[in-house]
Amino acid sequence: MRVGIPHSLDKAEVRRRLESRMPELANHIPGGFAQVDHAWLGEDRMRLSVGALGQAVVALLDVEERQVVVTVELPPQLAFFGGAVEQAIRNQGTKLLR
Repeated sequence: MRVGIPHSLDKAEVRRRLESRMPELANHIPGGFAQVDHAWLGEDRMRLSVGALGQAVVALLDVEERQVVVTVELPPQLAFFGGAVEQAIRNQGTKLLR
């Protein structure tokens, strides 16, 4: 799934906000025991790994001029929750960029 999160910031500010707010992300994962890791693969691409309740999800975040594009492939066990995951990415992504 690909989710675009619009922004009106310059790319450097988007990267700064993503980096500084990544620790907050675990607080928004249901269950309370999420492991969140991230690494920059390039100037405008971040790899995000989220593990919770025995499941792991890897996402790529691409910082573009007017949006951050989040690309994630859900494991089969979570595919049923695709709509909820997409909405959560939109909501939390918007909050991370504020």
